[in-house]
Amino acid sequence: MKILTRAFRTKYWRPGDDYRKIVIQSISEELQNGDIVAVSEIALAVAQGRIVDESKVKPGIFARILTIFWMRLIWGRLLGRLCHMKNANIARLRAYPLSEGARHKQVCLEQVGLLQSLRPFSEGGIDTTNLPYSLASLPLESPGRLAVEIQEIITSELGKAASVMIVDSDKTYSRRGIHFASRATDVRGMVELGFFAYLIGRAFRWRARSTPLAWAGSEVPPGQALRLAGLANKARGYGAGRTTWEMAARFGVGLTEVDWQMLEQVEHKPIVILRPASSNPRSLSAQGLYPSSISTDKAEAVRSAVVPGFVG
Repeated sequence: MKILTRAFRTKYWRPGDDYRKIVIQSISEELQNGDIVAVSEIALAVAQGRIVDESKVKPGIFARILTIFWMRLIWGRLLGRLCHMKNANIARLRAYPLSEGARHKQVCLEQVGLLQSLRPFSEGGIDTTNLPYSLASLPLESPGRLAVEIQEIITSELGKAASVMIVDSDKTYSRRGIHFASRATDVRGMVELGFFAYLIGRAFRWRARSTPLAWAGSEVPPGQALRLAGLANKARGYGAGRTTWEMAARFGVGLTEVDWQMLEQVEHKPIVILRPASSNPRSLSAQGLYPSSISTDKAEAVRSAVVPGFVG
């Protein structure tokens, strides 16, 4: 089945923003019955105020050990190569910031536990990208309930029957019908292995796709949910950067010197509509739509970023 995608640009979401109103206003003119609405987890987490200021955290001894020994030596010298990381990321791990890094690992230990804290990035859904200063977003408390809430609001406000998916760019790794998720998900058919999912998936080059954290609507197979999550994530893009280092480099400042005003200059597209498309190319052309391929490669991501309206 071909899938069309359209990402919606909104203002940068801040704590306290009414995510319900933003979602409805963004999709009201485009949504059709049978569409799938994908919403970014980090945007929802920020709007709900699920953020922590890591500069105010006092790291313990174990957090400092993780920073110096585990991140700089084990990841920087051994596991980074084993997991086929890019040289730039390995260099960053070898120079992992001692003060900021220890505070971050302390937050991870307190919020998501030891095994998730062993990961090099995005531990258990804790994210510092596309956030200012020393702020980090925490995983949603109940993504399944939130997906249902958004679906019900769409039905009541717009009168449309649509499915809702909450997506995190954190990866789930797949091979021959087996799906290892690197963080908890409410979608059935995925096995959460945390740190081990990341290690196995990266080391053995399993197929990596964004993780659907929750789904509200008719149940879909895990492979289809992963495909949709991957398409949604590529349509959205990466905002200010894929990592905190990329974000800081983009603005030419230190890791904790990005501010709200800088982020508001960046194109943010936290909402995506995915639509099963007709297999007739002429009917799509008449609507100004573009058929999507099954793959989620780089070319597809580029088209999603530059073609107005629905694209494949």
